[in-house]
Amino acid sequence: MPIMSIDPVRYPKAVIALGGNALIRPGEAGTLEEQRRRISEAMAHTADLVTAGFAAVLTHGNGPMVGQLLLQMECARATVPPMPLFMCDADSEGSLGYLIQQGLVNELHRRGVERGVATVITQVVVAADDPAFNFPDKPIGPFYAAAEATRLKTEQGWHLAEDAGRGWRRLAPSPRPLTIVEQRIIAYLLEGGIIVIAAGGGGVPVIRLPNGELRGVEAVIDKDRASAVLAGEISADLMIFLTAVEYVYVDYLQPGQRPLKRLSSAEAQQYLQDGQFATGSMGPKIESALEFLSRGGQRVLITQAEKLPEAMQGLIGTHIFP
Repeated sequence: MPIMSIDPVRYPKAVIALGGNALIRPGEAGTLEEQRRRISEAMAHTADLVTAGFAAVLTHGNGPMVGQLLLQMECARATVPPMPLFMCDADSEGSLGYLIQQGLVNELHRRGVERGVATVITQVVVAADDPAFNFPDKPIGPFYAAAEATRLKTEQGWHLAEDAGRGWRRLAPSPRPLTIVEQRIIAYLLEGGIIVIAAGGGGVPVIRLPNGELRGVEAVIDKDRASAVLAGEISADLMIFLTAVEYVYVDYLQPGQRPLKRLSSAEAQQYLQDGQFATGSMGPKIESALEFLSRGGQRVLITQAEKLPEAMQGLIGTHIFP
């Protein structure tokens, strides 16, 4: 069956999740100019969707930037009190949101289009008793030598683990997102024609106290999972994951590797149960795609950022339907 192109009449509201490679590529230092260049490249494709008529929410990763913030604080801890991890989440969401917001406004301006773009610092509610808090498994921050890792474990109470022979890294809990605090604000902005940048880096993890107040917690939230929750809560029609590959593959990097072009949520679920999608790479995207479709979403596209125009025409990419 041929894959139909994606048009804004059938899928008017889209959530676009930018992968970390859209901001910093492997081997890059992550300088401001490198980030500006990568964001400018990504925003060219996003501007195509906006000018085509889609109402868009952009989400993005923040892994490398949080690592830089943690390293800066570690270097300056004798002079400046270090901030908790949820503050790093908020800081990176704001700074990256600014760069993406400016990059998209500039790209639209080059096309003669003047549209409002707003970044929303997004709080994401997690359960205080989520099992992830007892089993931190998300590597964050810089690499440490064994002796330094031992000191940090003793002095800071961190969980650390050796990472593929490259040194020791801090492990953070990654609880499951439950709901987006600012969902109504984001929906209101969309209805007013504003392009919204939200849930950057998975958003800022918070718990709701017995008295109803919100409080930040030491954790990081998977960006794709938070994006799926947000997409469901604002009744998006389309969800796009921009990543490093053109397709989702079965038997990935094996001699019989095969691209998946069109599949149902049931087929995606079966491949997931068969262990075809790694936990640290494609697994969370497929889980998030299924979450979105179960909440009423109509279509998911997973593809490479540079190939988005062809994928929107239905020529490449993995397209998942309910």
